[in-house]
Order: sequence, then C-alpha cells, then structure tokens
Amino acid sequence: MQAQEGAAALVMEQPVVDTEAMTTAAVLGDALLPVLLPNVGGEVASDGADAARSDEVRGLLAAIRRLESIVEEETVALATGQKIDFDEFSARKSRSMLEFVRLMRARMHLGGEVEITEEIQRLREKLERNRSILEMHYDAVREVATIIVKAIKDAESDGTYTGRAAQDGR
Repeated sequence: MQAQEGAAALVMEQPVVDTEAMTTAAVLGDALLPVLLPNVGGEVASDGADAARSDEVRGLLAAIRRLESIVEEETVALATGQKIDFDEFSARKSRSMLEFVRLMRARMHLGGEVEITEEIQRLREKLERNRSILEMHYDAVREVATIIVKAIKDAESDGTYTGRAAQDGR
C-alpha cells in the first residue's frame, strides 16, 4: 500500500509536458524530447521502499522517544522528591517497553540506522540514571522501614526477655 502511495506521489510530482508544442516542433524538424520520462521499473519501487523505510524509522524513533519521556518524567519526579504513583509509572513504562520491543523485533533491519542507534544509546543512559535513582530511593525506603520495625519492637518490648546488658545499653 505504501509503495503504491509513493508511486502515485512520484507520478503526481512529475511536470506536465506540453505535447502540442512538442508535435509542432517535431513537424518543424526541431524535435524535443521530454526532460523527465517516467521510469516504469525500479525507481518508483525504490522510492516507495525508501518512503516505507522512512515511515518505519519515524515510527521506531517515536516509540523510543515516548519511552524516554516516561523514564525521564519518573527520574525527575524521584530526583525532586515529588510524590509519584509507582504503579502508574510501572504500567506506563511496561506498555511503552513492550511497544518498543515489538517494533524492534519487527524492524531488526533498522538497528544499523545511525539515528536509531543514537536514540537507543540516549534511552540506555536515561534508563541507567533512572535505575540508579530508583535504587537509591529503594535503599532509603528499606532503611526507614528498618528504623520503624526496630521502633515498634522496642515499644512492644517490656524488657522481660532481653538480657541485663541490653537494658544497661552495653
């Protein structure tokens, strides 16, 4: 379908040749050939293939940028201490990652495209930064949870089962 649309676009873009002027010139002996003759074979097909490839590249780049945007949004929210819904971010990242993986599998031949390679590298860097901040956040949550658990145990304990050394602070 895209190849047909590309071929139609190429045909529509060709200049109109004045055939009456050409026949008049041919009668007078100064026959002119049209400058642009349609190439019925390969050129239209390759332009159509280039257009399809360009659409594939744009689609894949859009998916990568959507994923980048979600990851960056979460990273900024974590870094600035905003309250965020982890389930919502996780679901959005999962959907976007699924879209990216599906597109990448279907278009493995595009992996060598410079622009795609650069975008994937940027995504990789943003994912690494996001992972680092999430890990730091997780460590802080674990530390706070440990403090709370200890405080609860201390508050519930009347000292009956602790040794004399623990009561004296030794």
